[in-house]
Formats: sequence, structure tokens, C-alpha cells
Amino acid sequence: MTRIITQIYEVQTPAEAKQLIELGVDHIGSVIVSEERWKVPSIKETIEKIKETTSKSSLIPLFKKPEIIFKVLDYYRPDIVHFCDDLSNHNNVYENCEDLLHLQQNVRQKFPEVKIIRSIPISQPGKTDTVPTIELARMFETVSDLFLTDTLLKAKSRTLVDQQPVDGFIGITGKTCDWNMALELVKSSSIPVILAGGLSPGNVFDGIIHVKPAGVDSCTGTNAKDENGVLIRFKKDFEKIKRFVKEVRSAEKEINTV
Repeated sequence: MTRIITQIYEVQTPAEAKQLIELGVDHIGSVIVSEERWKVPSIKETIEKIKETTSKSSLIPLFKKPEIIFKVLDYYRPDIVHFCDDLSNHNNVYENCEDLLHLQQNVRQKFPEVKIIRSIPISQPGKTDTVPTIELARMFETVSDLFLTDTLLKAKSRTLVDQQPVDGFIGITGKTCDWNMALELVKSSSIPVILAGGLSPGNVFDGIIHVKPAGVDSCTGTNAKDENGVLIRFKKDFEKIKRFVKEVRSAEKEINTV
């Protein structure tokens, strides 16, 4: 029987992690946003709380210096490290891939117990011919344990880098990627693929049925909102997560009965 992994970002406190664990979330992701202040006690406690359970901790470092990333992994000891660099450098989409490949090779050597997720960019529907998704996946396949699709925003008048919500990285766009390209990645990849990009309780069932990924990931689509209806980063809506997990299990049941 196929079990679809549920992965939720951005969880920064042990209290939130505890609630997600109780709701049946498999991978619980945290984010280190500062290279200078990379020791965050609440995230350390969060990862330690997750270690007491059958869920897995995932950690995104939003910076690029290998020596700092190694310190982060040594300090937190997560189950998974997740790299979501944009894989581009303005006009040359491959220019910084060599350094990132070398980084992942070093992580595997220094921290063999830590699994590696690599985000692979996919454009929004109708724009997939502008991003070499499959080529990029081939480059990183041998140094990754899982892929995660994520939506790369692009406008004709601006560079790929300038369009992303977090400079130099992809993710938290709240926009779905092209599911047909995600399906192509799933079919062609030798490692599991997690579907991400704008997933919410309202569309995750359809995403699973269409793409048939190994797992699904949500951040923006399961965030809480303030009194004005604006999404709040680093604060989850547990009712949304409860519905998200329910929809995942429903889709999982349908796939397994086919």
C-alpha cells in the first residue's frame, strides 16, 4: 500500500510541532532565515520534540555558505536538510549548480544520516518551456534523496531571481506549478518526488490524483491569517492542516484502490 508523505512548513516552535504530529503530519519543516543568527533555541527544541516521535524533521537554511550550513547541521541534527536555491544566476541557469552539487556531496560525506531534499523549479502552467526542469533534476539526482517541485515565478521583463519572494531561493509563492511537468518529473525520476507549490486543502486531492507523487508539501496554503485576511508567515492554521491531511488520506485511498 502506497502512503503519501505529508510535509508542512514553516514550523518554528515545539508547540506547533506537537499539534502537527497529533494531526498525523509526517515531515515537519523549519526554516533558518539568518546566517548571522543561525542558532534559534525554539527550532532546536522543535527538532528535539520531533525526534521523540515517528515524524521526521526537515530544515531549510536560507543562506549559501557551506561552512555555516555544516555548523547548522551539526548543531540541529535534523532528519532532513532541504535546499531550495533557485538554481539560476540571472541569465545563466546553470552557473551556480556546480557549487550546489559540491555542497550536497559534502553534506553526504559529513552527515550521512541526514537525508537531502532538493527543490526542482517548475514554472506556472503554460510557461514550462522556459525552465529546464528535467535537465536540472538529472544533475542533482545522484546527490539527493528526494526532489520537491516548487513554483518558479517568471515575467518577461524581469529575471528569474528578481521574481522570487525570497531572493536567491524558490518557494512560498502560493502559486501552483504546472502539474503536467510535475507528473513528467515523477515518471522520469529515480528518487521520490514531493509535490509542492500552492497546495492547500482545496486542491491537494486533485494534485495527488493527477501527479501521483510520493508526498505533498504545504506552507502558504496552510498558514493562518490575521484579522485583515493576510497570511501570516511562521504561523499555522491547524484546521487547514487537519483538512489537508484528510484530503491526502482520501486521495491515497483512491490511488491504492485503482
